[in-house]
Amino acid sequence: MTTPSMRVLSLIPPMTQLNTPYPSTAYITGFLRSRGVDAVQADLALALVLKLFSPAGLESVRSHALAQAEAKRSASVHAFLDQFARYRATIGLVIAFLQGRDSTLAHRIAARELLPEGPRFAALEVYVDAALSEEGGDPLAWAFGALGVQDKARHIATLYLNDLADVLRDAVDERFAFVRYAESLASSQPTFEPMAAALAAPFTLVDEVLHTLTLATLSQHKPDLVLLSVPFPGALYASLRIAQTIKAQNPHIAIALGGGFVNTELRELAEPRLFDLVDFVTLDSGERPLLALMEYLQRKRSKQRLVRTFVREEDTVRYINFVEPEVPFEEVGTPTWDGLPLDRYLSLLDMLNPMHRLWSDGRWNKLTVAHGCYWKKCSFCDVSLDYISRYETASAATLADRIETIVNETGQTGFHFVDEAAPPKALKALADELISRQLPISWWGNIRFEKTFTPELCQLLADSGCIAMSGGLEVASDRLLTLMKKGVTVEQVARVTKGFSDAGILVHAYLMYGFPTQTVQDTVDALEYVRQLFENGCIQSGFFHRFSCTVHSPVGLDPAAYGIELIPLPPVTFAKNDIGFIDPSGVDHEALGVGLRKAIYNYMHGIGLDEDVRAWFSHVPGKVPKTTVGRNRIAKALTQPA
Repeated sequence: MTTPSMRVLSLIPPMTQLNTPYPSTAYITGFLRSRGVDAVQADLALALVLKLFSPAGLESVRSHALAQAEAKRSASVHAFLDQFARYRATIGLVIAFLQGRDSTLAHRIAARELLPEGPRFAALEVYVDAALSEEGGDPLAWAFGALGVQDKARHIATLYLNDLADVLRDAVDERFAFVRYAESLASSQPTFEPMAAALAAPFTLVDEVLHTLTLATLSQHKPDLVLLSVPFPGALYASLRIAQTIKAQNPHIAIALGGGFVNTELRELAEPRLFDLVDFVTLDSGERPLLALMEYLQRKRSKQRLVRTFVREEDTVRYINFVEPEVPFEEVGTPTWDGLPLDRYLSLLDMLNPMHRLWSDGRWNKLTVAHGCYWKKCSFCDVSLDYISRYETASAATLADRIETIVNETGQTGFHFVDEAAPPKALKALADELISRQLPISWWGNIRFEKTFTPELCQLLADSGCIAMSGGLEVASDRLLTLMKKGVTVEQVARVTKGFSDAGILVHAYLMYGFPTQTVQDTVDALEYVRQLFENGCIQSGFFHRFSCTVHSPVGLDPAAYGIELIPLPPVTFAKNDIGFIDPSGVDHEALGVGLRKAIYNYMHGIGLDEDVRAWFSHVPGKVPKTTVGRNRIAKALTQPA
């Protein structure tokens, strides 16, 4: 066992999410504590936002905006400057309200007279519909009714924050966003040059605030080892700014970089300059590499016995992987949120859809039912990587013990199971265990829409506290689902999702367009299927993603099998993931994507379900074909046995 003399600080970097802590630090802190390590954690993403979105922070933003040439100011910046006094007077109130500390403010916010309104409020006009709102009436009344004051106010407050985020982007740092912050500097960047240039540039206001917060966190925790978890490309720039500050303040503090972005994009890392900022880069599940790394730092093992770790030796990057057994999923310990300010997260309401809001609304305890994916066949997925390929489960009793421990620690009973695809057998066992223990929680997660989820099982899951499920329908085409190796059919998905909906469980469908060989006809037919799924109450929410070919997926590994040709990548020393391809079909998927996204947005708000799906593609050049899907195809499928 590692002696507890080393203090390990795990950091959540900007930007991840604002309503709940990203779970990586909670997972690793809980694991390290279970092994006797002095482990602590901090969320610099939340801290950064709370500093910027404060009266003093807005004063600084205003100074930057005023220094900008008037001709270059965006509409957002003009609106901010014109109404600055109101923004400064209300920002503290809005933050407190979204943190749940001042609920009675909802009445004034909902009246739309307290808060200044910038360009983002134009989005409310999409809700004005002759059938839903009388002329001169409230365009939100149909969504919230007479009594939904709290939700209406949070939606308005969220638009207010989005306006301010646009001001930060337009006047302070063009890379700023609540998500995807400086993403283009990291995502599939073959070289380190863009990131190096950005890190060498003078600090922006955002950088200055992050620098100050990092120094304060170091002073508070005095770590020997800092772990930077980078789940997305949009968290790397800020992570490296944090590392830059740490190295300038105390170069003797060891820094390790890991997380989802690293695991997918830095597997062929050969860039020595990254190690001016960090000392180690680890791949895949962090438990075993960290145990080895700490033993190395404590001089209890040699460098040659590091596990899945990149280091720099002289001016060359070296990958060391001394093979040792993984820490079993049953033994990774219970996540802990100790040290994170759970009362300061912001419950946002970006969209009015009841399912879609779950991603930004409420503070959810994150937990994993099983490591990896039990299916691991989907041709668009990174099935060759550890986070998908290594499938392990824990017993229902162990999971329920973890749930009870987390509820006792946080005082909150909402759980988001963050599996790639939670296995139905494990969910059934967990549901039985929760019911037998009379443990009242609310939970939601991600699954495959497979026929194992019978109406009876759906009801059992609902009885155990399940409120929502998301899953991949991808392209609603049996031909393409077969090519994707999804193992489901459209009609099967309809019956499964209807079973969930009938049990009172909300359903979100992940959708895809632009898959190899997908034609315009396929796209039109897929949207017709999706329309019917909404119409028949099978799903309540959805989102269309553009297909992206990755080097670790079956499509990327064997493109000829999918009828495409890969575009050769330049020499890669840094990030490698997405890869371009040539699809001989020649379909303009970008143009179709505009219509798909517009359609799904309206469907989620109950609008346009009676329209011919071709209406959403009126901007597409040429004639869009009529759907070949029967108008009542899904309704008929629902009457058939599974």
